[in-house]
Amino acid sequence: MSLASNPMPEAKPEPAPPPVTRADGVWSSSALDWITYGLYWGVHVAALGVLFTGVTQTALVLFALTFWGRLFGITGGYHRYFSHKTFKTSRAFQFVLALLGTAATQKGPLWWASLHRIHHRESDGPGDVHSPKRGFWYSHQGWIFDKRWQATRLDGIPDFAKYPEIQWLNRWHFVPPVGLAVLCFLVGGLPGLFWGFFLSTTLLWHATYTINSLSHVFGKRRFETDDTSRNNWALALLTCGEGWHNNHHYYMASARQGFRWWEIDPTYYVLRGLAAVGLIWDVREPPAWMKQTNLAEAPAPTRKAA
Repeated sequence: MSLASNPMPEAKPEPAPPPVTRADGVWSSSALDWITYGLYWGVHVAALGVLFTGVTQTALVLFALTFWGRLFGITGGYHRYFSHKTFKTSRAFQFVLALLGTAATQKGPLWWASLHRIHHRESDGPGDVHSPKRGFWYSHQGWIFDKRWQATRLDGIPDFAKYPEIQWLNRWHFVPPVGLAVLCFLVGGLPGLFWGFFLSTTLLWHATYTINSLSHVFGKRRFETDDTSRNNWALALLTCGEGWHNNHHYYMASARQGFRWWEIDPTYYVLRGLAAVGLIWDVREPPAWMKQTNLAEAPAPTRKAA
């Protein structure tokens, strides 16, 4: 039999990325990619400005506030609230969480959370947004430049897309970071700008990215999930509790990701504080058996993003 009579099957082309919509805003236009990429790498370069501007007490305070405050905007807001709905809150405080997350310069809440839900549904599979199976560079930050992930999946987050103020923030996601940069300059001058915005933003980006790139590679697995998620205490300390990633992938409905008493989870502690003063409520916990010291064989998890 000739080779011509038994041709090799053609590889299926990857589906075209979904088009950006009005919810994505002007900066999602492909025609402006060179500007957005330039700004992204420009922030990295500008972070080196701290070597030349010097450091002041005000600059260090701004750095601490903008790093840890905005990190909570991602962990407590974008992740545990908008992606997984692990607690309830008012519409006003919901906007505050979205605003704080948007100030972290990681695009809008609808974009972030809709893609994160895809990550959980497809974790470490062909449709995963940032699986480390595609290499460290891609999972850490290369996926950001992949056209497939530039559009907000409104059909994947209808529960929050119905709020016009959240859609506005998603569309104008660059406004809060610009406002924050101006504020840092007004408060602390050039040291305040470079420490409080450029360096803080760069380190915040890469701290967040480690959960995509490293927490599926390094650490221990308590639960037999159908992905490669791992618990890593060092990443948990770096990211206010997000490093208990195997716990989270096993039971993503919980606001608490450090299931055991010794698994430090600062985001959860802040959420409990907010609940104590009435700003949030119905904070979801893992079942009691998941917090026991010695676990029996756990049932298989389900892939449900929210």
